[in-house]
Amino acid sequence: MIISTKKGTPQAEIDRIIDNFERQGLSVTLIRGTDYNVFGLVGDTTRIAEKDVLANPWVENVTRVSAPYKRANRLFHPEDTVVNAGGVPIGAGAPVAVMAGPCSVEGEAHMCQMARLVKQGGATLLRGGAYKPRTSPYSFQGLGTEGILALVKAREETGLPIVSELMDEAHIEEFERYVDLVQIGARNMQNFQLLKAVGKMTKPVLLKRGLANTVEEWIMSAEYIMAGGNENVILCERGIRTFETATRNTLDLSAVPVVKEKTHLPVVVDPSHATGDYKYVESMAIAAVAAGADGLEIEVHNDPQCAWSDGAQCLKPDRFAETIRKCRLVAAAIGRTM
Repeated sequence: MIISTKKGTPQAEIDRIIDNFERQGLSVTLIRGTDYNVFGLVGDTTRIAEKDVLANPWVENVTRVSAPYKRANRLFHPEDTVVNAGGVPIGAGAPVAVMAGPCSVEGEAHMCQMARLVKQGGATLLRGGAYKPRTSPYSFQGLGTEGILALVKAREETGLPIVSELMDEAHIEEFERYVDLVQIGARNMQNFQLLKAVGKMTKPVLLKRGLANTVEEWIMSAEYIMAGGNENVILCERGIRTFETATRNTLDLSAVPVVKEKTHLPVVVDPSHATGDYKYVESMAIAAVAAGADGLEIEVHNDPQCAWSDGAQCLKPDRFAETIRKCRLVAAAIGRTM
């Protein structure tokens, strides 16, 4: 429910309104405007009658929100959220962020080498998987803590904040200590127990869209995290499962403007996992920037044929640098920087 008050409402009356709703067990978000104040109520508002609220002479309008998500809803938070990921701002008004690196961490020396190469090519954050969710149980599952520490070493050398995927509650303490942006992968988008636990973390979260999930289901997963107290959530479109087999997944770029209309959260696009083929990554990255994405997540490897995982979708460093150069031209054309 959203309640707006009239111009000139006294502060004492605003405080009284807030206290009244909080005593009914509702969470109240106050948005102050130049000529008005808006209250966003989160909780069970079914017992509140609009006519009773409008009986207050200072109340101008009452609107019920039909969407099941509240904290992520733009109606409650009209201004775009900018999330700070290890010192890098991500969101509308900030430069388009670039997260880049190999799919899997392959050791400290290689990670440091890749960090230097992607930074030179335009990356602002370093991505690498230390724990890997793989379709086959026989595929490489990641280096674990050794991989996290390799990322830390690469950060020390280059200054790039770390993005890595969390798969298990058991690793939360490790991620809280070492990782700057905690990624929740597509396979865990509806792992609600994990989302609740991540909601208690202090680190920002990059939430990937599930393999076959609707936009509303995706936003509801973000709501789980935000309801736990962690409101620093970034959404990541990485393609969805459709009937088409020409690419690994179908990149739903329309999700970028749709999510921006419905929520105030930043949106990042991952063209690497979406297409599964390095040949298409550049064009989809350019298109993502044109669509208004607040960031890109791109896999880069110096020797893709020998990569420990997903080499087919990795750009070589020189191709990555050229891709970012072209993306910058598009960003400038639509009034963004990167």
